[in-house]
Amino acid sequence: MKIGVLAYRFDYYTNKRTIVAKVPEAKYVPVHDLYSIERNLGFRLNQLLRTPLIPTFDLNNQFEDFDLNRVDLLHFSNGISYGKTPWISSFETILPRFTELVTRHQEEIPLPVAMTPLVERGLTALAGKACKRILAWSECSAAMQRDLLTSFPTDFSKPILAKMKVLHPPQALIVNKVASRHYDQSSPIRFILVGAAFFRKGGKELLLAFEKLVKEEHLPIKLVVVSSLRLEPYAAHETEQDVLWAKQVMAENPEWVEYYPSLLNEEVLALMKTCDIGLLPTWADTYGISVLEAQACGLPVISTDSRALPEINNNQVGWLIKVPQNRLKEALYTTPEQRQNLGDAIRLGLEATIREIVANPEQIAQKGELALEKVRKDHDPTNYANKMRAIYQEALG
Repeated sequence: MKIGVLAYRFDYYTNKRTIVAKVPEAKYVPVHDLYSIERNLGFRLNQLLRTPLIPTFDLNNQFEDFDLNRVDLLHFSNGISYGKTPWISSFETILPRFTELVTRHQEEIPLPVAMTPLVERGLTALAGKACKRILAWSECSAAMQRDLLTSFPTDFSKPILAKMKVLHPPQALIVNKVASRHYDQSSPIRFILVGAAFFRKGGKELLLAFEKLVKEEHLPIKLVVVSSLRLEPYAAHETEQDVLWAKQVMAENPEWVEYYPSLLNEEVLALMKTCDIGLLPTWADTYGISVLEAQACGLPVISTDSRALPEINNNQVGWLIKVPQNRLKEALYTTPEQRQNLGDAIRLGLEATIREIVANPEQIAQKGELALEKVRKDHDPTNYANKMRAIYQEALG
């Protein structure tokens, strides 16, 4: 089988995690199309003019190659195709992933959306014969897709929903057993957060919680951070001042913060193995791949309970922080009051959870073993390959 993958996204992290080389005997090849050309031209023009004159978001998630790429099947990440070549798409939130649809799930009460010409074209492609499967990363994503389609006639929704299947990302075990450790002030419990979007992933709340727990309560804990502190202000609404503040806090407190602006993925995994507990107290994440990686290293994880996180983390294998959320499990952060409430819930949840862990440290290894077993059972790469192979074969008849 020759599987086409969008060329400029071929080496993207999500593609490597869920698509490229997952079926060993399939040949994955980069493919080009009209929208990629338009997107690259728009991106370069915006850079040249130093202003977002040309919108590129919708160009990222559409594909039209006039069937010139000689492949058996196209496999997209969050994309759709308008051609006749058979295709499938793995998605994190919804399809079609267009600007006018993609923020709907963030509202306190998600409302119906209009059938614009672009949306109609996207739905027509999804309902058409060339689209063979849409693969939701999680039950949460599948629920969001079903909820979105209630806005549109059954002529679209019925054939699209018939193609939907949930397929969680794969994750190989990185260790086979958890080593128990003794913890005290000279050997603190090491917590690790990994992610470029530091503030969206709960970084500010982590620094505030750790500062209080270390300086006021003298708990034996250490925070390890791997992040470029990239600004992604759509959720936490962070600013450059927040970045300067975070850098200052971490620089002034090396006794309880260990900071790395950037590491290769293999270096991140090696660092995780020196830690005890993973962290993703996130405001907004579609899935939480870093949770799987931490669990595969034998680390139980503290996360919020939004989006897909309860599907991969729970209070048996880790710890969940309850946060205000809507019916689609999206945390609420669109108004200043919601952001204040969400930030407070995360910070207070972290403080309470970490106190409880320090009081009962034996649960770290116990939950770590259960986390390993969950990854082994639910995310086995061989099982994932077998399921994907069957999807490819079904799509090709």
